[in-house]
Amino acid sequence: MASNRNFLWSRRALLGAGAGLVLGTALSPWPTRAADGARRLSAASGQAFLLGKDRPATQVWAYDDQVPGPVLRFPQGKPVRITFENRLEEGTTIHWHGIRLPIGMDGVPGISQPPIKPGETFVYEFTPPDAGTFWYHPHVDSLRQIGRGLSGALIIEEQEPPVVDRDLLWMLADWRMTDDGQIAAGFGNPMEAMMSGRIGNTVTLNGRVSAGEPVRAGERIRLRLVNGALARIMALRFEGHRPMIVAIDGQPCDPHEPKDGRLLLGPAMRMDVIIDMQGEPGRRYRVTDDFYDELAYALTELAYDTEQPMRTHPLDAPHPLPPNPLPEPDLAAAERHELVLQGGMMGGGAMAGLGGMAGGGMMGGGNGMSMAGMGSAGWAINGSAMTGDGQAGMPPLLTLKLGRSYLFTLRNQTAWWHPMHLHGHSFRVLSRNGTPVPHREWGDTVLVSPREAVEIAFVADNPGDWMLHCHVIDHQMAGLMTILRIA
Repeated sequence: MASNRNFLWSRRALLGAGAGLVLGTALSPWPTRAADGARRLSAASGQAFLLGKDRPATQVWAYDDQVPGPVLRFPQGKPVRITFENRLEEGTTIHWHGIRLPIGMDGVPGISQPPIKPGETFVYEFTPPDAGTFWYHPHVDSLRQIGRGLSGALIIEEQEPPVVDRDLLWMLADWRMTDDGQIAAGFGNPMEAMMSGRIGNTVTLNGRVSAGEPVRAGERIRLRLVNGALARIMALRFEGHRPMIVAIDGQPCDPHEPKDGRLLLGPAMRMDVIIDMQGEPGRRYRVTDDFYDELAYALTELAYDTEQPMRTHPLDAPHPLPPNPLPEPDLAAAERHELVLQGGMMGGGAMAGLGGMAGGGMMGGGNGMSMAGMGSAGWAINGSAMTGDGQAGMPPLLTLKLGRSYLFTLRNQTAWWHPMHLHGHSFRVLSRNGTPVPHREWGDTVLVSPREAVEIAFVADNPGDWMLHCHVIDHQMAGLMTILRIA
């Protein structure tokens, strides 16, 4: 599907994109973990065969000449030192998404550090307190830099990992490709920014075309899912299988099956699942993403080999993962604040005639706001809009007292979904529209649906100016971002 022009993602356009989806995967091995926690990493332009070896190579920006970047693996609680070299022709940083680290290592330009100039190096040093599945990506020109390939997975290993036969990573990405296999121009389309963001027409799994993922009957797999898309929300169904969620955003939860059998992942979210391969040898089972109405597609297939099952009887239900050392918020004494998400295109007026996508939340009623009066921004939090990636002198929306517990209500007054990410902390997800959330859920990115109110709680134990923003990157760049100061 040609997509080398700016265009609106109306119902018709999205249907056309869905019909032309190209799926991808790569089967690159995980690198050996550095014994001393030291690693070198670089960013540069390059090429990748996103559509397969039989298709033209795509011009990309890549970490260590890989898309996605190399899987970085470190042990929990041990110092990490990553020497990063910028070989791009513009400044960049790295944000270590989900890691509770010092503010100077967080990678937000002007707040955590200046952009790393072309040809310069910067040393990131931190000690990850939490085990789990995390990821890394730029926070400068992030719409283009992530959209052209700069992202990778960061695995912090438990001291006592669960007993599984294999530990696999699926890093998912969404691309808008032209007919000749290149990444389409048009980043930052203002109309798209007021809607669902830059949704692509090509979904990859570890960066390559996938005819199927090889599995063996009877084996137990730990599957780490990372949604590295700019804007695409995913809802994955595993035909004939019952994945058990054991961690969300790297943080252990009570093991449970997903509601309605769908693993729901907004951009930047991660999920660890345990899957017992109880299919038949020689058969193939589809993994489908059906988040958007009428746009379901097969992400890949579980391709069973023909060997006899690894074991004759299923294993016992998985045990909870070992807990991370998260500070538990004192809900009785917590200070309360409401953060209202505002803006975006309205259901009537300019939106009329584009149709609705109720199942995926793509369209909805008016939100009482217009772009007029909001300056160049189209989104706001409590009436305040901060555009771009971050800059020096950004005033905080709230100043929080170090060590105190806080309870935030994230109230979405818009017609759109927002994966809201808080830097430097993990939080308890307490309730949705007043209904308690089961399974003791923690996260650093919570997906808030249209008109929904979500309560989260955390201890403000990490001093600094921390970003809170929507991880639909178009939304962030157009104003859905703020600063929380902890002092």
